[in-house]
Order: sequence, then structure tokens, then C-alpha cells
Amino acid sequence: MLVYRLLLLCFCFGQLSVAQQSEQSVRFDDTTLEKQQITEDDLEAYKADKDFNYTEVEPEENFLDKAYRWLQNILSKFWEAIFGVGTASGFLYFVFSILPYLLLAFLLFLLIRFFLKVNSNNLIAKSRKQGSILFSEEEQIIKNEDIPALINEAIQQNNYRLAIRYYYLLSLKYLTETDHISWQPQKTNEDYINEINKELLKADFKNITRIYDYVWYGEFNIDVAKFETLKLPFEHLNTTITTP
Repeated sequence: MLVYRLLLLCFCFGQLSVAQQSEQSVRFDDTTLEKQQITEDDLEAYKADKDFNYTEVEPEENFLDKAYRWLQNILSKFWEAIFGVGTASGFLYFVFSILPYLLLAFLLFLLIRFFLKVNSNNLIAKSRKQGSILFSEEEQIIKNEDIPALINEAIQQNNYRLAIRYYYLLSLKYLTETDHISWQPQKTNEDYINEINKELLKADFKNITRIYDYVWYGEFNIDVAKFETLKLPFEHLNTTITTP
């Protein structure tokens, strides 16, 4: 019974609060509005501000724009002379629209192809000038060529790096002819060092192998002064091999 009385009391209190809120009067805003005046000075300030400048400025034509417009004019006159019309529509308009880009792409293709061809020719000429020798040519040089003549020719051309190469091949030829080594295309320089039985000869050959690897495979350019010093171990070894 007490519970029901408490609930009834809460309900009455809530209704009383709602009634009080509904009785409150509605307030209206009667604040006086102040009218803002915009003077000519204010307008000038806005005009001077770049953020309020909405004038569209056309960009100046650069060289490419002028060239493109010139090409379009030429093509327009060309098609007009052929078809007798100044404008085209439909598929013909599409062809005329993409034709300048196709011509430009074709021109770029020709330029790229030209430069690639020039560069490839330069690389071939450079490799020939350096006198590079293919591995398959070693057997031909050792067995059939006049290596001392090749050395002199390389020296006359100031190609001292190639001359060192020929000096080394000459040593291999002498070692093969005197049965100190058995030359084979698939063998390495280390194989030839291990084949030599005489210790002094092996030491000298090991020394020129180190020089040869440094100059030829290291691709170090040498001048005449360095060449005169580097060739001495080769000449000493070749003299030792060929002397009975």
C-alpha cells in the first residue's frame, strides 16, 4: 500500500513540473540591428585584394602551343583543299582530331630510333678502337698469328693495354711450344700456373698473370711510361722460356 502511495506522489510531482514549464512565457529577441555601411574605400580595399580577383586570365602561348596551333592550321587547310570543307563531323572529325598526335608520335619514334642507331654505332666503333679480343680468337692468335708483330702494331697505336694482352698470349704460346703447359680454351690461368713444374718459371708466370689480370680485366688504361715498366717481366719470362 505504501508503494502505491509513493508512485502516486511521484506522478503528481511530475505533472506539477510540466505545468510550471508550460506556463513560462515565450521570449522574443527585440535587439536593435545595426546597419553596416560599405564605403568606396572598403570596395577599393577588396578590389586590391588578389583573393577577390575573379578575372580569368588566359595563359600566354609558349613555343609548343604556337607550333601545335600552326600544325592544326596547316592540317585544316590541307583537308579543306582535299575535301572542299572547312570542318568535318563524325568519323572524319575523329580522324582529324587524333591525326596530329599520331604524326607527333611517329616523329618521336623516328628521332628515338635515329639516336639509338647512332649510339649503337658509337659503341661498336669504341669496342673496335679498344681492340677487344673474343675468347674464341685466342686459339687463332696463339697458333697462327705473328704475335710480336701484333705487339708492335698495338704499341704504334698507343694501345698499351692491348699490347700487354698480346705479351701474355705470347708467353702462353712459348710455354705450350716448350711443353711446360698444355693450352686449352677451357682452361684458366690458374690451371696453367699449376701445370708448370719449374718453380722459378712458375713464379715468373704467376707474376705476369697478376699484371695481366690487373691491366686487362681491371680495364686500367696505362701510359707509355707504365707500359715500359710492365712489359719487362713479360720479356724476361719469354727470354727464359726460349733460351735453351
